[in-house]
Amino acid sequence: MHMQLLHNDHIIIFDRTDFGYSNISLLNGQCRHDPAEKVVKDDCTAHSVEYDVLSNTFRPLFVQTNTWCSSGSVRPDGSLVQTGGYNDGNRNIRIYSPCPTCDWSEINSGLAVKRWYATSHILPDGSQIVIGGRGQFNYEFYPKSNKAKNIYSLPFLVETNDPKQENNLYPFVFLNVDGNLFIMANNKSILFDYTKVLLFYFILFLKSISFCFVFGFLIKKMVFFIILLTSSYNDRSIILQEFV
Repeated sequence: MHMQLLHNDHIIIFDRTDFGYSNISLLNGQCRHDPAEKVVKDDCTAHSVEYDVLSNTFRPLFVQTNTWCSSGSVRPDGSLVQTGGYNDGNRNIRIYSPCPTCDWSEINSGLAVKRWYATSHILPDGSQIVIGGRGQFNYEFYPKSNKAKNIYSLPFLVETNDPKQENNLYPFVFLNVDGNLFIMANNKSILFDYTKVLLFYFILFLKSISFCFVFGFLIKKMVFFIILLTSSYNDRSIILQEFV
């Protein structure tokens, strides 16, 4: 079960959807129909609630896909972003923005890869980094910037993965005071500068553009000289005017 305290003193509680019916009915005759669900494909019970600590009351919420062993963090605007999960939910992103009548919204396939037992952490710019997960030795960002690719390899997760043990799931992640991420998995830990990785890929992108420009320029000159050498003497003045 997952629980998150929000800035309005309400607690969002949610659990897996493949463990049968809950004891709380969804509001207004809502039902969850999910052909991919492994246990109950038509379910009119809630697997998430909002609990008001001050009034000691709760409100059923509608979560569409399986949140089992997902991960999440709270944005600066107070909304909860939950990523990944199990089965039909392993690539989904769920967002809950606090208000008296708000409910979960879901982005299908919002993640680049399946994330089950991954870790999410909020970053200074308000985005999230999502690290690891079962069989995933990489990380990604949400939302993705224009210069960020889908996933980035993280060899540290390979190094901390003992065969058939899966003892580096849900890596511990904390934002350090120096801006680096402290990541601990299994019996090892690192300080990780995620910004340099993005900068590195951006520099590679710029270099690739420069390479393509220079390569294209050289190809043009080679074509020019080939045509010039194979042309007749009278045509060379026309060719020079076209290419120069």
